[in-house]
Amino acid sequence: MKLITVDAIITCKHISGKVQLDDSNNIQDFVTIRGRPVLVENDPELKRIAGCANMGPTIKPCTNTLKVTQGYSDLIRIQGRRACLMAVKGLTDGTPPGTVQYEVRSPGQDFVEERS
Repeated sequence: MKLITVDAIITCKHISGKVQLDDSNNIQDFVTIRGRPVLVENDPELKRIAGCANMGPTIKPCTNTLKVTQGYSDLIRIQGRRACLMAVKGLTDGTPPGTVQYEVRSPGQDFVEERS
């Protein structure tokens, strides 16, 4: 399972909504792959989602990620925080509530992976 970097492509299930990973100053830069920070626990959470096309009179588009529900490494930690794997998934704040997930489409790198 590949580790993901700040260059990962993470979208809501509507595919048009892209998670904005690079808009945070809190992303660790201690461990990098080709000079790009590896994401760790909490990095994909509470990030803006831009471009979600799920709209309508009573429909709220996905605008933010919520807590990660799967995809943190059980083996690799960086400064005490679990590394993010390509399996990262969680819910968005889009409608219907509690049903719309975000997921990794591309890890942002093709070199480093965790072997279980």
